[in-house]
Amino acid sequence: MRINRDNTRAVIIDVQERLLPHIDRWEATRDRIVTLIQGLNILGVPLTLTEQYPQGLGPTVPEVLSAFPVRPQPIVKSSFSCCDDKAFSETLDQHPRDGVVLVAGIESHVCVLQTTMDLLDRGYSPVVVADAVSSRYAMDREIALRRIEQEGARLTTVESVLFELTRVSGTPEFKKISRLVK
Repeated sequence: MRINRDNTRAVIIDVQERLLPHIDRWEATRDRIVTLIQGLNILGVPLTLTEQYPQGLGPTVPEVLSAFPVRPQPIVKSSFSCCDDKAFSETLDQHPRDGVVLVAGIESHVCVLQTTMDLLDRGYSPVVVADAVSSRYAMDREIALRRIEQEGARLTTVESVLFELTRVSGTPEFKKISRLVK
């Protein structure tokens, strides 16, 4: 399956101030999420941002928010799966059912995993950006990624998906993406 811009959107899950510092490889994960957001913005891929119980976990980290060209309004949720949230589902329903949903964020074994499984159940093609997801413990991340594949979703990396969406070299977008991933 090729990932194309015309049927792809992305969700960035719960990269929040009080949770992120407890995440394995949190700085690298945050940086990959920022690169992903910047690249998807260059390519015009729609993005949705979620926050899990921000009263307790705080808002999205400033670095992630600043990667958006316009400050996004996060979808605030209490469910682990984004798909169990009405506002998220309504946003998702604006996307073709057979479309690709890129998934990034934290935590891999909870919200990322449950959202991915629900996207599969709803007929979408979730693709988890493996270097842009993490959990508090490395083992939880690894088991979550294995389970995500076993359930039928695909894995990719930030650089791989950005170049797949770009498709050809020599364009202004290609040059921006190339600079971004260096």
